[in-house]
Amino acid sequence: MASGTEAGPVRPTTVAELRALQGTELGPTEWYDMTQERIDAFAAATGDFQWIHVDPARAAESPLGSTIAHGLFTLSLGPRFMEELMAFDGFAHSLNYGYEKVRFPAPVPVGSRLRMRATITDVADVPGGGQITTTQTMEVEGGGKPVCVAASVGRFVER
Repeated sequence: MASGTEAGPVRPTTVAELRALQGTELGPTEWYDMTQERIDAFAAATGDFQWIHVDPARAAESPLGSTIAHGLFTLSLGPRFMEELMAFDGFAHSLNYGYEKVRFPAPVPVGSRLRMRATITDVADVPGGGQITTTQTMEVEGGGKPVCVAASVGRFVER
């Protein structure tokens, strides 16, 4: 029951339906353009102005050859991408409960295109609803390895 933007998001409405999706890979999402303007906006929002992110001239002389997106910017796109893959509007509410593990195996260069696949790795009962762990794997177009792999944990309250 994989889904992407073409077929629309998967729409579970109960913890039992979430559990039935365990082991399912969703995606990939549509491509997201990583522009310098977006990187600069993230730097302004977080106060992280490290030169490798915001100084194109200096970054061009580095071994990376260009500016790169902040790792936390890349991670922060997870909820945006999940909206393309799974809709939780059938629940009373949902919330981001945290992350169990996050890695950034490769950089996200300015000008690259990024997308995500997500695998539902665990679904557990919690009072009033469920907890879902999703392994989110982000890649850049033409990249040899993922740019972010994160085990995202969400909580859902049934209606």
